[in-house]
Parts: sequence; C-alpha cells; structure tokens
Amino acid sequence: MLYIGIDVGGTTAKAGVVDEAGQILYKSSCKTGIERDFEDIAADMAELCRHIVRESGHEMAEVAAVGVGIPGEQSPKTGLVAFCNNLGWVDVPLMQRLRDALGLPVYVDNDANVAALAESAFGASKDVSSSILITLGTGVGGGIVRDQRIHTGAHGVGGEIGHMVVVVDGEPCNCGHRGCWEKYASATAIIRMGRALMEEKPDCALARQMGGDAANLNAKAVLDLAKAGDADCAGIFETYVKYLCVGLANLINIYDPDMLVLGGGVAHAGNFLLDAVRAALGDYVYCPALSWARVELARMGNDAGIIGAAMLGRNV
Repeated sequence: MLYIGIDVGGTTAKAGVVDEAGQILYKSSCKTGIERDFEDIAADMAELCRHIVRESGHEMAEVAAVGVGIPGEQSPKTGLVAFCNNLGWVDVPLMQRLRDALGLPVYVDNDANVAALAESAFGASKDVSSSILITLGTGVGGGIVRDQRIHTGAHGVGGEIGHMVVVVDGEPCNCGHRGCWEKYASATAIIRMGRALMEEKPDCALARQMGGDAANLNAKAVLDLAKAGDADCAGIFETYVKYLCVGLANLINIYDPDMLVLGGGVAHAGNFLLDAVRAALGDYVYCPALSWARVELARMGNDAGIIGAAMLGRNV
C-alpha cells in the first residue's frame, strides 16, 4: 500500500507519496500562510494530494491513508486542530475537510511527534522499542515513541517537552510561562547568550565576526567559534550543554527510554554536540550506576515530517 504524508509549515505544506519502506515516490508543496483562510489552505492541501499521486504514476485507490504533521495540537476528543499558532488556527476541522475531499482515512498529529515516528521507523532509533526525539531549533520540540506508537497522553499534549520548567521564574517563554526548557536549550538560547557576550565584550571574536551587529547573529556562528576553541563561545556552549543535559536527564528519569535522538538545527553541530552531551549527561541522571539511554543524532533530515506523517496511517 501507499500512504500520503503532509508536513504543514507556516508558509508551505510539503506532501509526498510514501511506500511501506518509507521511500518517497514523489513530493511537492503548496502555500499555507497565516494571512490565508483555513478553508482555502485545506482545499489546496487536498488538491496537492491528488497531484502528487498522479505525478507518482499511481491512483488514489492505491492510497491507504493520509497523515498530517502540524505545528500545533489536535484534540483527541473533538478531532479539531485545537491550536496552531503560526497559522492562526483555533479549533479548525482539518481532518474532516481532508477526509471529505479525498475519501480516505486521515490522521493528524504534532510535527515533532511525526518526526519522532520517522526516526523510530527508519532512522536513528529504528532498532529500539522506546525513544524520544528532541528537536533543537527556534524552540525545543519532542516526540515520545514506544513500539512504533506515539505517546500523546490523555489529553493530546504529551511530548511537549520544551515546556517543562527547568528554572523557576526564569526566562519568559512564548507559551506565557517562565523558565521553560526551550528558553535554555534552543538555538534561540544560544543566540541570546551570544548577544549578551557581544554587549559585554564588544571586542570579542564573536562581535568581530558579526561586524558588531548582533542582529545578524545565529547559533551556528557561536557553535563554530566554540568548536574552533574561542574561550568565550566555548563558555556559552558549556552552559548550553548543561541546560540541555538537565532536560535530557529529566526525560531519562521519567521515561527511561532506550534512546534519546537529537534533531533540529543545533544538532547540525554533529559530533561536537553529541560528544559533549554524552560526556556531561551522567552528572545529571538520577542513578548513574545503572545504564541509561543512548544519545544519537537524528538521521531522517528534512523529509522526516513527510515520512513520519505518512506512517501515522500505516501504524493504525
């Protein structure tokens, strides 16, 4: 059987026809955007599905199901997308609209959850039964998978690991609370610390590299200088790894998974990040005398959202 996976973002929705082995046979995209009406976007997504099936050389009758990964949450009780901030969606019937338009079963889940499912099915964690994907980007997302099933909890918000509080009354978070893990373990956190460094030391290597303009700063610049041995950026990196490991240890202490998988933009630092986390993590786990989760880098890349969404239908 074939499956359709849709990865919904703030500006585009990417969709692919995916086979049982996780191979994308054909993919394309359509516009989304917070300025566009939900009904128009849903109609375009349905047409996108028809288009990619035609272009793949197949027919809709060969498609078993459609899966959708969204940057938000769907209520398991109502079937509505309860909240999708960067598209302005509140209680929209995405699943029902696609079902009506395509005549196929449709499954919707959070984008980090479906990326975790892709890693569990075909990527870094394919050989273990339980894993947690941690996406280290603008924020921190996560997906918890056990035996090829996503854990979403009793109310559909399980896996929102970026919003566990690691510093009481800490940095304000976009969610409205303070001290969330993503304020300390995201690319945004690295940028915040880098800007503070530039303000404190206007002649530091980072400031020189940025031409004194903190507005152009990105996490990669800080990480590259840390890797090159710059003491100031190495200090930022050490602080970052500490907070990252605090959250990872919390996940280990609560879930005791076989594996933690690091993905997202910060994970592009590769073994520089991986080695540092592996070296420091034992300082934070509850019982270091016992084995704990392996830590690996994500492998599925930019197609994880499409492939993982497609697998929502396969794993029903």
